[in-house]
Amino acid sequence: MKYCIAIGFVLSILAFTAPTKTIKLFNGKDLSGWKIYGTEKWYVDNGELVCESGPDKKYGYLATEKFYKNFDLSLEFKQEANGNSGVFFRSTIEGTKVSGWQVEVAPPNHDTGGIYESYGRNWLVQIPDEKENILKPEQWNTLRIRVEGDHVQTYLNGTEMVDLHDEKIGQGNGSVALQIHDGGGIKVRWKNLKLQPL
Repeated sequence: MKYCIAIGFVLSILAFTAPTKTIKLFNGKDLSGWKIYGTEKWYVDNGELVCESGPDKKYGYLATEKFYKNFDLSLEFKQEANGNSGVFFRSTIEGTKVSGWQVEVAPPNHDTGGIYESYGRNWLVQIPDEKENILKPEQWNTLRIRVEGDHVQTYLNGTEMVDLHDEKIGQGNGSVALQIHDGGGIKVRWKNLKLQPL
């Protein structure tokens, strides 16, 4: 009897501490699980997700249909042209007006990995000059975003870029969303979008 109780206790501990399953946000085939906002281009090419400016040259977003509040997200991106884009978290979108927080993906010397609040407080954290050389222009880069409660951490190519506690972020909830900035001429490729719920 004691043996059975002990086994049951161990199994309950393992069940409680077992990591949650990693979610592939992009299946490499189509945009299942995502919703397009705006008129800019989102498509799949060679198993990669591509965002590209359209003729309207406006803001555009591709957002997950599901909300994710606490997670550890990793992805790869390559800027083929002007790379002014970003990854929003805990975001909601009306038309092309977004509420939430953006991890910047931008051309060199423009704060890739920093945190920006659209239609709100603007820059929360910009990247110091000594970290601007971590971005690899026109090559694949790895971006990691960890959000838990009011704590946000970002990593670019394995280097920590942001470690922020923010009460307003802690209260937020919403989708993960990729952005195309306005102005035209933007093209960015994305792959291996994997999210670990926390």
